[in-house]
Formats: sequence, structure tokens, C-alpha cells
Amino acid sequence: MIIATTERLALREAVDEDAAFFLELLNSEGFIANIGDRGVRSEAEAMAYIAERVYGSYHAYGFGMWVVEPLEGGAAMGLAGLVKRDGLDVPDVGYAFLPRAWGQGFAKEAAAGVLTFARKALGIPRLAAITTPGNAASMAVLRKIGFVYQGVTQLPGHMGESTHFTIG
Repeated sequence: MIIATTERLALREAVDEDAAFFLELLNSEGFIANIGDRGVRSEAEAMAYIAERVYGSYHAYGFGMWVVEPLEGGAAMGLAGLVKRDGLDVPDVGYAFLPRAWGQGFAKEAAAGVLTFARKALGIPRLAAITTPGNAASMAVLRKIGFVYQGVTQLPGHMGESTHFTIG
């Protein structure tokens, strides 16, 4: 099911058939360095991750991470969506893309699409976003779509500090 569209992208709910894409993304260097190692090493583990983490969020909160694809059709290139995190009082806008999609404005476009969907369709006026302190590209994306830097925080269950942004 398509959740939102932007000028170039479609954001849709994940399906079991996305396991190979999730396996590739979760094991990409950028994902591990900036988000964390989820320990997913096989398609079976990727399917379990989708069932537990992704579908679980859809059912518990009515939102989650959505698969990002070119609007005109093509292979999945990333994830973008909303995450409910311990330590944050509002949902967190998140995104991650395969290296082949970097540098083309897709993260900004997808994150802006998530922001619009959260406000208009879900009625969520205030959102947060976090990044690792060294992820300048992600911080730039957040600033471009209107997020304001709030400082460095330590979230429960996360190793290391995260930079914290809010909007709304």
C-alpha cells in the first residue's frame, strides 16, 4: 500500500518480498555506521526483522518505516518513515538509503514527504529526529526541511550519543 508520494518517490508499506532489499540496506556500511548493526545476516532474518520491527510498528502505532521507490517504478532504494523511540516524547522521522541513491536529494525529498504525511494524514504537529554526531549529511537534510538542532542526547538502549532535532 502506498503511504505517500513526492515528486520523484513513492513511500509504501514493506512486504515480505522486501527481505532481500532489507538485508542489503541493513548491512550497508552507511547504515551500520550511522544507525547501527541490526545483526540481520540472511533473508530469513530480514523477514523476521520486517515482521517484528516494521509490521510491529505499523500495528502498534499506525506508522513505521516505509520502503522508498522511484515513483515511475524501479527497485527499492531506501526507507523513510516514523519511529516511536524510548526517550523521545514525539515520533522520530527516520530515513536510510542504499549508497547508490546518495547525493541525489532522495533523503531530503522522502523526509519532507514523511513530515507532510505525519502532519496532514496523521495529525502529528511535532516531530523529532536524531542522527549520529558525525553524520553531517543527515543533519543538513534535517535542517533543509525545517528541523531545529536541540543538542546532544543519550537515548535509552543506544550506544553513544545522538544529535537531537525537533520541528513543530
